[in-house]
Amino acid sequence: MRTALVTGGNRGIGKAIAAGLRDAGLDVIIGARDPDEGKIAAAELGVRSKRLDLLDATSINEARAWAGELDVLVNNAGLLEEMPFLGPNDNYYRSMQVMVNGPFELMRASLMGMQARAYGRIVNVSSEWGSFSEGLGGGGAYGIAKAALNALTLRASQDVPATIKINAMCPGWVKTRMGGAGAARSTQEGADTAIWLATLPDDGPTGGFFRDRKRIDW
Repeated sequence: MRTALVTGGNRGIGKAIAAGLRDAGLDVIIGARDPDEGKIAAAELGVRSKRLDLLDATSINEARAWAGELDVLVNNAGLLEEMPFLGPNDNYYRSMQVMVNGPFELMRASLMGMQARAYGRIVNVSSEWGSFSEGLGGGGAYGIAKAALNALTLRASQDVPATIKINAMCPGWVKTRMGGAGAARSTQEGADTAIWLATLPDDGPTGGFFRDRKRIDW
């Protein structure tokens, strides 16, 4: 049985991704900043949970110790704060840590095992706000961090063998705590492309940016 980690998997899109991967027969681990919330969600879904706070260096270091067992990594955790990008705050640093630096460290740790087993799927949950073609939007540094995550996706895909697929995806505007009640899509609709990318066949795409299972512009 293949093992998958979904960061921020205790609610919203991440929880829906975790459920989809469970249904696909994977051994799923939910990574959650709040361990109690992670345990509750894991019990509900019948999966495992681990504390994983991407703003906490100790938590990331602990994750490195077991990340090599992963066959699938879904970097879903995000941070959206409604504040001026150039304002006097540390939103930029928090955003980059959660959506770029943290995913990079998890990718680097998990790739060692993936290369040894000649199999791996990495999915980076991005956003249209991280697309230069669609506008680099969002509060604070959200769009900038997602654009950097896209760049990390493409560059990393160029440095691994073809047995490992690394892609980014945009879930669209989803009814979550971040997306709000007025959003047009359910969490299941938002999660579908991530689940597809996390379970790609050997001849599946890599180094792409997808929405609704279709490639979109960076």
